[in-house]
Amino acid sequence: MPVSDWPSDLRADTWLHSIAEMALVHEAPARIAVAVSGGSDSMGLLHVMAAVAVSKGWELHAVTVDHALRPEAAAEAESVARVCAGLGVAHSILRWEHGVVAGNLMDVARRARYALMADWAERRGISHILLGHTADDQAETFLMGLAREAGIDGLVGMRRHWNQECVRFLRPFLGVERRQLRDYLAWQGVAWVDDPSNENDRFMRVKARAALRCLEPLGIGVGTLSAVISHLSMAQDAVQAAAAETSARIATSSAGEVIMDREGWRLAPAEVRRRLLIKALRWVSGAGYAPRADAVARVEDAICQGKDAILAGCRIRVSQAAFRVVREPRAVAGLVAAPGTLWDRRWQVEGIFAPGQQVRALGAEGLRQCKGWRETGHSRDSLVVSPAIWYDDVLIAAPVAGFAAGFCARIVADFNQFVVSH
Repeated sequence: MPVSDWPSDLRADTWLHSIAEMALVHEAPARIAVAVSGGSDSMGLLHVMAAVAVSKGWELHAVTVDHALRPEAAAEAESVARVCAGLGVAHSILRWEHGVVAGNLMDVARRARYALMADWAERRGISHILLGHTADDQAETFLMGLAREAGIDGLVGMRRHWNQECVRFLRPFLGVERRQLRDYLAWQGVAWVDDPSNENDRFMRVKARAALRCLEPLGIGVGTLSAVISHLSMAQDAVQAAAAETSARIATSSAGEVIMDREGWRLAPAEVRRRLLIKALRWVSGAGYAPRADAVARVEDAICQGKDAILAGCRIRVSQAAFRVVREPRAVAGLVAAPGTLWDRRWQVEGIFAPGQQVRALGAEGLRQCKGWRETGHSRDSLVVSPAIWYDDVLIAAPVAGFAAGFCARIVADFNQFVVSH
């Protein structure tokens, strides 16, 4: 353990405590949790929050996710449990049950981790989960964005907060450097675990960390990049406001598709135009991330030339006056949702389901059974990919296509609301 450079007075502790408190000052939580891996960042947050929760009267929990990717992980989770017991903090271990992981391992594991924690918190009435990411993580994320030729959104680092299901995730220490948390822990006599994957240069984040060390002689360090990220965040806010204003003027949504005035979109500033197209693709597809920049640029060119395109599970239909972004039929073929769950990550279907009934895409064959679908005013493209209730091959209801039969279907978030909040 390193020798602590932490100031041996209460003001230093108060500084970290106040940062943690300020992250929740407008949240008014009663029951909160800290995600703890055993590393220095999350252990620092745990010990800070253990003190803050007592002073604020919050019920504090801790949660550790065992990704089952390393043999040491289970023992590390148990060591976190012992630390939490010593602090009087209730602790849970969640295990990620998985087979062979295809694709980007770190991204898949991250998504699984947040899904597990959100479900765990919701079942326990925990409204907020705090994460221990630091300014170092922000700087690494910035460099990773540079490697992807990212725009503003990819260069402003990690989000400070977001909602997943009914749970709010927050990162209170994004302005705190890792060395400061480690000095704090060393001063407290608290040990932490260094994950060996943090040294595996197969991962992009590890490469970014190494690059950051190489940049230090140029004066480009965590503090410098934090200032750059802050400046970019202000620019992002301005562009986001412009995009929201433009969207309110030129965009509407109908039956799950986005319709944009083509000339209004073409006359918008380039970054606003690009942003609105990405928002439409993400809203229609339910994707968590934007498509690659070169793919988005190709679709922009197609729209300007009056040509249809396909991207990210969406079909872009272009006419003289407008273009529509609608779900691609192949993207929802075979997609099934049980009663009460979201279909295609954004449709909520409500009604009295009989045993064996399920939600699937209406499809062309189903639409032919909806004789009055033209009276809805919705496009055929949007209705074919709208949710319907089926019992085996029997169509029970298609609420968006005018065959309600006691059911209703709605998008859980309006498009222009999505533009403002994402």
